[in-house]
Amino acid sequence: MYLTNLIPCFTGKLFSNHYSTKKSSVTGDLKWWLKGASTLPQKKLLKFEHAISDSLKAIDLLEEIPNLLGCDLYYDSAGVAIKEYRSDIETYSRTTENIRAEILEDGSVTEEIICMIWLLRESGCMHDFFSRNELEKVNTRMNELYQSVLLAKVLFPIQIHHGIEIAIKQFLHMKKRFVKTAVGSTINFFFPMLERSQAVFIETEAWFSNSNKRLNDVISRLESYGHKVKVLEKGPISTIKIDNLVYEAVPHVVYMRVPIQGVRLLPKRPI
Repeated sequence: MYLTNLIPCFTGKLFSNHYSTKKSSVTGDLKWWLKGASTLPQKKLLKFEHAISDSLKAIDLLEEIPNLLGCDLYYDSAGVAIKEYRSDIETYSRTTENIRAEILEDGSVTEEIICMIWLLRESGCMHDFFSRNELEKVNTRMNELYQSVLLAKVLFPIQIHHGIEIAIKQFLHMKKRFVKTAVGSTINFFFPMLERSQAVFIETEAWFSNSNKRLNDVISRLESYGHKVKVLEKGPISTIKIDNLVYEAVPHVVYMRVPIQGVRLLPKRPI
């Protein structure tokens, strides 16, 4: 819902100081502006982040919480603190369902959703929102929009995700591999998928035979860090929703000086 502010903010705020004295000389098409925005210095990107996050915090749509990695055995024992943003859960669910409904069902698609789909593609989040089968429908719809809607015809061919991928890598300070899956016939639409290495391991006091106690240990650790947890399915491998994402809690053993039993949290993607 608020991600579409990226385009007007990039063009209206982040570049305003370049043209403050010669407003009449502002030139360049959408591609020029977006490409320029994707290569802004880190200081300006940080200013932009704070401006957007502060405005969303002010209306209770965003809050800052410990990153899920902080619950991991190694990070927790080392006292490492990592922060991340959490969107208001109800607003997040309503927004994502609205995107899915418009793009997967027949009918008109608003310009806001066209911008959101482009942003999802460029941020590598398509695989978080849609299953593999749904991606085929998304691709078909994007091709149709490209043929019939002027905004889509201008926006969809623009790719700036290389800069975003580099920024993600620098932020996480981890070695990650980026995979681009080409889907489409009319245009090569790229859905970059960030391979997640944040498989969080939480040690538990319960033995593997006691799945309920094991799950309770995990929930206690997560909630102590300020995460909102909802159990979707109990079992040997439980499915839980942590904040706005769904994970599988898989029993696991880490071998150090002594074996440590616990649960490995793995992001669950649509099938």
